[in-house]
Amino acid sequence: MAITVIACSQQFAAEVGDIDLRRPLAAEDLAAVREAFRTYAVLVFPGQDLTVEQHMAFGANFGPLEKTVRAVFHGEKLRVRPEIADIANLDGNGKIWGTDSRFRQFQMGNRLWHTDSSFKAPSAYASLLYARSVAPIGGHTQYADMRAAYDALPQAMKDRLDGSFAEHSLMFSRARLGFDNFTEEERRAFQPTVRPLMRTLDDSARRSLYIASHIGHIRGMPDEDAQALVADLIAHSTQPQFVYTHRWRVGDLVMWDNRCTMHRGTEFEDTRWKRDMHRVTTSDRLDVFDIAQCALRTEAASAEY
Repeated sequence: MAITVIACSQQFAAEVGDIDLRRPLAAEDLAAVREAFRTYAVLVFPGQDLTVEQHMAFGANFGPLEKTVRAVFHGEKLRVRPEIADIANLDGNGKIWGTDSRFRQFQMGNRLWHTDSSFKAPSAYASLLYARSVAPIGGHTQYADMRAAYDALPQAMKDRLDGSFAEHSLMFSRARLGFDNFTEEERRAFQPTVRPLMRTLDDSARRSLYIASHIGHIRGMPDEDAQALVADLIAHSTQPQFVYTHRWRVGDLVMWDNRCTMHRGTEFEDTRWKRDMHRVTTSDRLDVFDIAQCALRTEAASAEY
């Protein structure tokens, strides 16, 4: 039986049924998933029962697997394999973290609108987040369609963004929340990377905004003006008509295209309820951006970070 694809929102998010991700996909099913992903950019696979290995195997259909940034953190014990981003409110021993947890403070950045790994070279293509346990209230994930948001911009703004480049770093997004106690090793790992503010997707030829809370500077623009522009673009892109909110169920796997979406987690009582989520993220092509302008690290990290 062929897979079933049912739209959750027009041309953005869709649910995929008649598919068992525990097993290698037939070529025609994988081709159908890829086609749905080009159209919707957010796919929901309900009712899955995956091991870590099965989760990784499905993700590997969409590119090389990234290593988690958590491995960089000084003194952090990994609860899962380094190919898994541990999006849980749990410490290395599987216990719910306390209010004074350093990594909890860092992970609050996931509640800001962002796209995964825009600060890496190569940047991310697909993220696949799998729910092992969920909070009874809150803890949803919201997704914004940056293609539709770009289409809705005035032509003058499109012209302004064309050829503009921003510096992305995890340190910039965490600084928005007052988190700045990075070690020297972490500062070296999170040096800014330059990315365009808009991009053209090679598989669909659609144009998309490429912005995130990870942006700290825009080349050739005073910082005050740059931050105002980023704030305006995020506000524009996260209007209700561009947003899909996913209310998690155990066994859901949600896959999204980081090239043309932003997302954020919503609030829940993270020192009370266990929320255990695993994410696999795949890398885009290294040459997807102009290497001379975009993929190189900035000459030096900004002194204030």
